[in-house]
Amino acid sequence: MSSLTQLKYLPSFHHQACTKNAFVHRIRVYCSTNTTTDTTTNTATLKSKLNANQLIVEPRFEPLPIKAVTVANHPTESDTSLQSTWSHRAWVAVGCTTLLISLGESIKGSMAMNMWVEPILAGWIGYILADLGSGVYHWAIDNYGDGSTLFVGAQIEAFQGHHKWPWTITKRQFANNLHALARVVTFVVLPIDLVFHNPIVQSFVAVCAGCIMFSQQFHAWAHGTKSRLPPLVVALQESGVLVSRSQHGAHHRPPYNNNYCIVSGVWNEFLDETKAFEAMEMILYFKLGVRPRSWSEPASEWMEDIEIASQSQAQ
Repeated sequence: MSSLTQLKYLPSFHHQACTKNAFVHRIRVYCSTNTTTDTTTNTATLKSKLNANQLIVEPRFEPLPIKAVTVANHPTESDTSLQSTWSHRAWVAVGCTTLLISLGESIKGSMAMNMWVEPILAGWIGYILADLGSGVYHWAIDNYGDGSTLFVGAQIEAFQGHHKWPWTITKRQFANNLHALARVVTFVVLPIDLVFHNPIVQSFVAVCAGCIMFSQQFHAWAHGTKSRLPPLVVALQESGVLVSRSQHGAHHRPPYNNNYCIVSGVWNEFLDETKAFEAMEMILYFKLGVRPRSWSEPASEWMEDIEIASQSQAQ
């Protein structure tokens, strides 16, 4: 009486290689047509009716080659670049020793002179200025220079990699994270320890240099999850003594040009509201003709790799 003829159409698409999406979306369409023959007349009449309800769209996802979706050279938790060496540990030990000498000189001088208010105030000023210094330095290496820059090229590359894979800082071993700053603190603070014995000076130096040296650890804690951080660290973050996770998290979201300070973060609101860094960028541009990276759209190599970060946090 009737026969069902099914025609299959597979549209042809021209695709370009895509590295951001892991799947190509292809559609297969089936068109069903009812064909009937009218026997009341001696003429074979073909009546074709297309039923809209019989149009079937079947999505099919085909994975791209693994090479297209794999981030080249992305770090892993077992990466040796995240592990401490004996050289790292030695520098951190020496840096801590110089800080303890400075702190000891301050306490010794305060006891001998029966003077406590001034050294405590000097230490507080050192703590405040250390946060400002961390913000200025962070802003500078985020926006200027590259891996070939003298003295700080390695740190510039490390900070750009940190923006791509921010979770790695929580996987770095302690001495690996601090050794570069410990080396700087050693060469700066040790001569001061030998020359100056004023408790006010030593108090300022001990606190300021100590906050700078440990700023990378404060930074790492700002990337940690609350459940995995020591309760004391969480309390210090929530009270504003250390930079909080939410405050520093804003630095890793567009437009990536704020919340640079990583000790306590006390300067972040002021610097962002007054647009202090934008003003310095304008001065450098008109004086030297150098554009900061924050004026351009972030390159894909600089933006966070969400997929890998999520996988690492899940582990």
